[in-house]
Amino acid sequence: MVSNISSVAAAATAPRQANNAQASAFSSSDFETFLKMLTTQIKNQDPLNPMEGTEFAVQLATFSGVEQQVLTNQLLAQMAQGSAGGLDQLSGWIGREVRTTAPVWFDQTPLTLNVAGRPDADEVRLVTLDARGNEISREEIGAGDGEIDWLGRDAQGNLLPAGKYMFRVESIKDGEVIGTSYGEAFTRVTGVELVNGTPRLTLTGGATAELDEISALRE
Repeated sequence: MVSNISSVAAAATAPRQANNAQASAFSSSDFETFLKMLTTQIKNQDPLNPMEGTEFAVQLATFSGVEQQVLTNQLLAQMAQGSAGGLDQLSGWIGREVRTTAPVWFDQTPLTLNVAGRPDADEVRLVTLDARGNEISREEIGAGDGEIDWLGRDAQGNLLPAGKYMFRVESIKDGEVIGTSYGEAFTRVTGVELVNGTPRLTLTGGATAELDEISALRE
């Protein structure tokens, strides 16, 4: 069964957004409180024995250090929550198949692709690209959209070598390209990791994909 994953992806990223807002509000409020206290201290100091400027500098430096430590602790808490909230949810994807526009591993067995040509197109072409975006081959697949089996053959019918490939769909009318889109391939999830606080999927063959490159999930 194929399911839409946008709600899961949103749930995985929502805790980070909320925590960032809380951290920003906390730091701003704390700093304003410190400035008010410092201003009050200056107003009420003894005119005959004013506070040395170095003392103000020490207080500012001390507050800055404490503020940085608080932010560091909050960042660590965000990472922990991101791991628990994001990775725990996404760990259920391991062993299942996702549909992605990211490069996928081809082991010389057919891949299932989802293609969507424009409805007003006379014909649709599937363009195969390597992981660097270089064109490898192109083939006519007829008008319309839906799932097809990609056999991994070049223009001469030779089997392409194992490797990572991605796909582009070109819609053509009256001999001219009127639209392009990404072809989506199904591949299996083998792991989940956090990269700079952002969940990323590890796919078959060592390929990877961000959540915004995933459009469906199936058993």
